[in-house]
Amino acid sequence: MTRTARSFASLRTRLFVATGLVVLLAVGVTFGAGLYLTLRSVEKARLDDLSHQADLLAERESQFLLPFSRIGRLLPFLEDQDEKIEIVDLRLPSSFLSDEQRERVLAGEPVHGRITVAGDTYLFAARNVSGKGFVLMRPANLNFADWWPFLQALLIAGAVAALLAAIAALLSARTIARPVRRVAEASRSLAEGISPEPVPVGGSSELALLAEAFNEMAEQLTRAREAERNFLLSVSHELKTPLTAIRGYAEGLEEGAFQPEEAAATIRDEARRLERLVRDLLDLARMNRSEFTVHHDEFDLAEVAREAVRRYEQEARAEGIELEIDGDGPAPVEGDHDRAVQVVSNLVENALRWTPSGGSVWVRIAPGTLAVEDTGRGLPPEDLEHAFQRFYLYDRNPDGKRIGSGLGLAIVKELTEKMGGSVSVESSLGEGSRFTVRLPVPRSRIRIPGRRRAASPARGR
Repeated sequence: MTRTARSFASLRTRLFVATGLVVLLAVGVTFGAGLYLTLRSVEKARLDDLSHQADLLAERESQFLLPFSRIGRLLPFLEDQDEKIEIVDLRLPSSFLSDEQRERVLAGEPVHGRITVAGDTYLFAARNVSGKGFVLMRPANLNFADWWPFLQALLIAGAVAALLAAIAALLSARTIARPVRRVAEASRSLAEGISPEPVPVGGSSELALLAEAFNEMAEQLTRAREAERNFLLSVSHELKTPLTAIRGYAEGLEEGAFQPEEAAATIRDEARRLERLVRDLLDLARMNRSEFTVHHDEFDLAEVAREAVRRYEQEARAEGIELEIDGDGPAPVEGDHDRAVQVVSNLVENALRWTPSGGSVWVRIAPGTLAVEDTGRGLPPEDLEHAFQRFYLYDRNPDGKRIGSGLGLAIVKELTEKMGGSVSVESSLGEGSRFTVRLPVPRSRIRIPGRRRAASPARGR
């Protein structure tokens, strides 16, 4: 597309051209109507002037005893003005006056108008002078000098009107095109993945509505992109956890650290969790959602703790960190077993990352509660309330090394709350941290104070 074609394709140019054409058409129509009315006005003025001149001549001639006896002296002056005089017998038909006009002149009425004589059109004024018709005639066709001043005024007025209209059209086109161009530029930035600044809302109601609709769309799209980004980061983090366990057991099996049956069972369980995660992703893609499903069943936190510890035994051993479980007996809760394994695994992985070699990590079990403690560096008080925010602790390592992906603790909080529970953190610098997860206890397991189990009947001897 050439530059001329692109320039004409712009909205401002098209608006300006369209407005200009409308203005030219309006000016043309106005000029035509003005010219017609001007010619009519000029003709009326000439006719009034002719009538006034006829009145003066008729009054002059009526003062003589012999009217029209000296009219010949006036003929040269009249010829200079392109005028002529005809004397009509009002009792006989005449080519200069119709019968009605003759009767009106005979009755003493002033008569004027247009007549055609021998194919020529004249303006005339007829008067009764001593019973004879005095007809003063002037050609109806205007001379250039007669209408040029009026035409010149019309042309000047039309040019001024066209210039003002062009300026108004340019300003109007710019006023309309500017907000549309801003929306177009912001849309282009949005398509390139750049979040634009909100488009100013102003102008006509339609343009303001366009700007408001775009700002709302841009805001929703930005939120959707952020949610998609966070979701993809969460998915990558959750995919890494079972893959780490599978790799660890595969390496341990290769080194002879695990029995084949134990390694196979763990790898099978982690593969099942991977399968569920992939199935969740497919379901979310079909439903166009960005969140994981959570089931609500009864399971044992002790079993969850053992599975999470098995995942990271090899890694803890390699880092020289003691990883143990503290707690006897079952700890039944309600929630999603696999999501609970993800929660505890994330907490154990986080503890191992913050604990130096030679330290310890404990997974403590109690009814409805699971806590992960470490002897790591700990967190300062100002970081505790932000510990579960995405990416907040990503680069807070005192050694300057980024830890993890910045999503583990945020996923812990999200999944725990979806299961109806809560998570909290206690920490002190140099003494370690304690992350506590609380999940609902099944109703059948809740003991009501004051109620005792009924004693069984004594057996007979």
